[in-house]
Amino acid sequence: MELNTGDKAPDFNAKDQNGESISLSDFKGKKLVLYFYPKDNTPGCTAEACNLRDNYEALQKAGYEVVGVSQDDEKSHQKFIDKQSLPFRLIADTDHKVHEAYGTWGEKSMYGKKYMGTLRTTFLIDENGVIEEVIQKVKTKDHTAQILQ
Repeated sequence: MELNTGDKAPDFNAKDQNGESISLSDFKGKKLVLYFYPKDNTPGCTAEACNLRDNYEALQKAGYEVVGVSQDDEKSHQKFIDKQSLPFRLIADTDHKVHEAYGTWGEKSMYGKKYMGTLRTTFLIDENGVIEEVIQKVKTKDHTAQILQ
């Protein structure tokens, strides 16, 4: 299922890096940057997370909360947050339910080998839970600029 601008964002209920429950409804009345990335502590994902970290204040000034989603578990997320001093929560989507709801789990290809994985995508969700924008061509080192443009 492909989500587009104007669609209602699918609700979800998952666990963050601390094992605490997190759902879309927690952000009612706030704007949300919900970004899906393949793996903690890899070069592209670290660049993306650090760009969001370094510009977190600007994102908050624009009214956004930030939440990352990957298939890594809570322990991996906690290490990633500690190592990179990330100020936002990360969802441990080990069963891919949030990925599947947002259409970000799909076939990828590397060196001619096909496999299933995270399609790096960011959803900008408004205060009413409606998707304002879908960013599919994420610039990991300059992602905040894409969000705030």
